[in-house]
Amino acid sequence: MSGGRALGGLAAPAGLAALALAAALVAGCATAPRARPGDNQRGVASWYGPGFHGKRTANGEVYDMHALTAAHKTLPFDTFVRVRNRDNGRRVVVRINDRGPFVRGRIIDLSRAAAERIDMIGSGTARVEITVVRGKRAGRRAASPTTGWVVQAGAYRDPAAAEHRARLLAPFGPSRVAVEAGLHKVLLGPWPKKKQAQRTARRLREAGFEGFVRDEPPR
Repeated sequence: MSGGRALGGLAAPAGLAALALAAALVAGCATAPRARPGDNQRGVASWYGPGFHGKRTANGEVYDMHALTAAHKTLPFDTFVRVRNRDNGRRVVVRINDRGPFVRGRIIDLSRAAAERIDMIGSGTARVEITVVRGKRAGRRAASPTTGWVVQAGAYRDPAAAEHRARLLAPFGPSRVAVEAGLHKVLLGPWPKKKQAQRTARRLREAGFEGFVRDEPPR
């Protein structure tokens, strides 16, 4: 462990404290402790990708393996953490939106995009240090580090295809193309309230297009 504090109650609880932690994990960590900037933890990271892409995460979002997200056992959803690969020094900031990994000795499960950023796709696991850079209290949404909620309506390798889709969807709201993890993503918005983005996603579906609501990752 280097600097900062051990991540909220993760240091070898005993007796009733251990039972409380186990109960919190089973219940989806509804009673997870507050995450404070500077809290850190060392251990092994793994990653998950195609087998879960498009499925629901523990917080109800649709998992996008090309977004910079991760699963953690206890950190509140929407906590942002910096993950440093201790073997090569590479770093990435991810948002916690899922629960796991439930394998002994592993502390975080990264999306494919995040794993690519720290060069651990081939090995499958890596020794890492994770540090909270933006925390929140469980049950209360943190303020967005950028400008609010968006609807992702496509992800393309070809920038021309992404620009074409953005122009096509312009009648549904402000549209643009953002590059994330090597993909050109079509985003509508942002809107300050999630329900505004949800209405737009519903209008897209009614018109025969696909799209899901997400918040923008830190830049």
